[in-house]
This record gives sequence, structure tokens and C-alpha cells, in this order.
Amino acid sequence: MKISKDEIALPNNLACPGCGASLAMRLALKALGRNTVLVIPACCWTIINGPVGKNYAGVPVFHTAFETTAAVASGIKASFKMQGKDSINVVGWAGDGGTFDIGLQALSGAAERNDDIIYVCYDNEAYMNTGIQRSSATPHFAQTTTTPEGKDRPKKDLMAILAAHYVPYIASVSLAYPQDFIKKFEKAKSIRGFKFIHIFVPCPPGQKFLEDKTIEVAKLAVETGVFPLYEIIDGKYVLSKKPKFTDITEYLKLQGRYKNLTQENIEFLRQSIQKKWEYLNKRFNE
Repeated sequence: MKISKDEIALPNNLACPGCGASLAMRLALKALGRNTVLVIPACCWTIINGPVGKNYAGVPVFHTAFETTAAVASGIKASFKMQGKDSINVVGWAGDGGTFDIGLQALSGAAERNDDIIYVCYDNEAYMNTGIQRSSATPHFAQTTTTPEGKDRPKKDLMAILAAHYVPYIASVSLAYPQDFIKKFEKAKSIRGFKFIHIFVPCPPGQKFLEDKTIEVAKLAVETGVFPLYEIIDGKYVLSKKPKFTDITEYLKLQGRYKNLTQENIEFLRQSIQKKWEYLNKRFNE
């Protein structure tokens, strides 16, 4: 497939060097187009989009409270529908803190109502904008400022939680596979009802890797099986890309947040990946 050359997201935004969240917005808008309104809560993209008078997203942005992304997006979509402007894409665009944690109640409500919005979680696996605190998206053993010895709990399976709401479309995407990324966004905007897209966006300062390694980290997350790429279409699980199951050490050694791992920890993560894929393969074969 051809990727649009139209650059909607503007250059020179306020993102950190190597920011995965900035690239994610650029790719998403290539699929969504200019007929889009974004709802953004407190998160990195609040800063990336610039101060008053700037709008690096390149489309209308409504900044809202941390916990209200899905509710505000639902309200804006309802307003457009009443005005006969139902073709406008209304997109909630929030980080993992505002999605997995603080915004989960509003997200669940919008999903249960099957509101006709696209909700995007750009997941950098911690509260990166406020000091790299752990979220429920932070993976097992990852160091953050609030888990300096490593988090002692696994990452929440938000895709499974949303699947339990029986919504029409759920998908995971990676910056390392832009064609798959754009194809899924285009599919989401063509479907009526609630859509959720989960993006893994590596964060150089938060995950502690060199700023030129963003795509490599994203690719290894998929190849090791850490971040599976799949869709849930009307309840049916569909695999997008089978991983190579590269050894997880290739992924871990790039990131300073895993510097204190023991061999026992690494073996635990290997087994966790295996269990996760045993669960997913059952769903793919249903």
C-alpha cells in the first residue's frame, strides 16, 4: 500500500528527540486525514502540541482533563451528529496513564455505549510527562521513579478488557510497521461504533535508550513477542504479524529501565511471553 505524502502533523514540535508519540501522531493523521478532531488529556501530547497559539497536530485539538478523554470525545461526536457533520473523525488521543488508569471509567462507558469514536492509546508504559512514574501499563520488572527496584506486577491487558465490552474494532499497532499501522487506522475510521487502537510508542528518556533506537526498540518489541500485533474484529481475534520470537534479551539490553534484571527475572519474562502467546493462539484459532 502507498502511504500518503500529505503531512498534516507539523514539524518542529516540542517532543523530545526520538519521541515515539510524535511519530505516532504523524502516521495516524496520514490515515485519518484532515477531517479529524482530536481530544487530548493531560499527557506528553499536551506539551508536544505547543503553547497557546501553536497547534503542531495540524487539526483541531480539544484539551481536556486527565480522566475525561472518552466522555468528551463522545460528546463532541454527538454534537457533530446533531449538526449533520457525522463524517468528522473524533479521536481520543491519550497516553497509558490517561487510558489504563485515570481514564478507564470514561473509556469503559464509551465502549459499553458503542459510541462512534476512535480511541487511541499511545503507550510509553509509564507517566513519562510527569516524572516517569509507574502506570498499570508498566511491564513487569521495569524501573520507574516510583518502582526503583522494578515493578512487581505485570502489565494490564487492556485489549482483553475492551474485548469484554463487545465493541466492533480493537487493534494493536507498532511504529516499526507503518503500513500495518496506517491500514488499521483506515479500517477503524471506516467502521461505525467504538474503535480502540493501542500503539506501543518507545520513549527514549523514560525507557532509557538512545534517541536513535526508537524504531529498533519498537521492532524488537514485536519480534520478541512482547507486543503482539493483532485485531479483534467483532469479537474475533486476528493475528497481524507472527513474531520471530527473538530472545527477549535483545530487547531488554537496549533499555536502561531493565539494567538490574537477574537471570531469574529474564527467565520469568520468557515464560510470561510463552504463556501470553498460548492464550492468544487459542483465540486466533477459534
